[in-house]
Amino acid sequence: MAALTSLSFSTLTQCSKRKSTMTSTLGIRTHFSYHHNYVGVRPFNSTSKMVIQCMSSVTDIPSVSETKLSFLKAYKRPIPSIYNNVLQELIVQHHLMRYKTSYRYDPVFALGFVTIYDKLMEGYPSDEDRDAIFKAYINALKEDPQQYRIDAQKLEEWARAQNSTSLVEFSSKEGEVEGILKDVAERAGGKGEFSYSRFFAVGLFRLLELANATEPTILDKLCAVLNVNKRSVDRDLDVYRMLLSKLVQAKELLREYIDREKKKREERAEPQNANGAIAKCLGQQLSVL
Repeated sequence: MAALTSLSFSTLTQCSKRKSTMTSTLGIRTHFSYHHNYVGVRPFNSTSKMVIQCMSSVTDIPSVSETKLSFLKAYKRPIPSIYNNVLQELIVQHHLMRYKTSYRYDPVFALGFVTIYDKLMEGYPSDEDRDAIFKAYINALKEDPQQYRIDAQKLEEWARAQNSTSLVEFSSKEGEVEGILKDVAERAGGKGEFSYSRFFAVGLFRLLELANATEPTILDKLCAVLNVNKRSVDRDLDVYRMLLSKLVQAKELLREYIDREKKKREERAEPQNANGAIAKCLGQQLSVL
C-alpha cells in the first residue's frame, strides 16, 4: 500500500520555483490586510450588455494551515488516503492562488478546478460524501461552492454546443459565456486583474474537450484570443495529464488490494463456517441420543 500513499499533486509539477514558494508559505501567518477584489463594470462594446463582476473584499488573510484546519473542521469523517493525500496538496495550491493580490474569481478557473476535483473523486465510495467534501473544501477557501458548480455547468453546456471554429470566435458573438471569455481576454491583456493558474489551463482544456476540438492548432488560437501564454498552458496540461495517469494507477492498485483482502476474508471464513456446520450437526445427533 506504500504506492497508494505516495501520490502527491505538488510532486508532479515541473516548476521548482512554485514549489519553493509553496514551502516557504506553509504555516506562515500574514500580518497585513488589503483589498484585492472589487466591483467592476465593463462594457465589451457599444452594443453588448454590461457585465458586472462582484467580489467580496478580503481583509484578514488566513494562513495555509488555517485554511486546511477549516476544511478538516467542516468535514470530520475520515477520507481514504488515496484521495486525501491529493486533496491536501490541492488545497495548499488553491490557497496560494486564492490569496494572490492579482486573484479574481472567474468561471474558467472554476471549471478547471471542478474538472480536477471530479476526476480525482471518481469512484469515491459515497456520492453524498463526495459532495460534502467539495462544499467543505470551497468553503474553507471562503468562496461559494454552489457558484463553482453553477459556473462550471454553464461553461460545459456552452462548450458542448460549439465546434473548433465557433469556440475561438467568441469575441464576435454575444452571450453570457461569450461575455465571460471577453472579460478574461481583456483582463489577461492588461486591462484588469488577471492571475493565470493551472486550474485556468485545465478549464481551457475542458472547453476544447467538450467542443470536440481535437486539432492541435485550436489551443494555440484560443490562447491567442484570450491573451494567455500558450507555453504555460502546455506545461500545466502536461502536469494535469500526468496526475490523471497517476490517479488511474493508484486507484487500480487500491481495487486490487481490496479484492485481495476480500478474498482472504472469504478464505478465512470458509473453515469457520465448516467447523460451525460440523458442530451444529454433532449437536443435533447428541440431542437425539
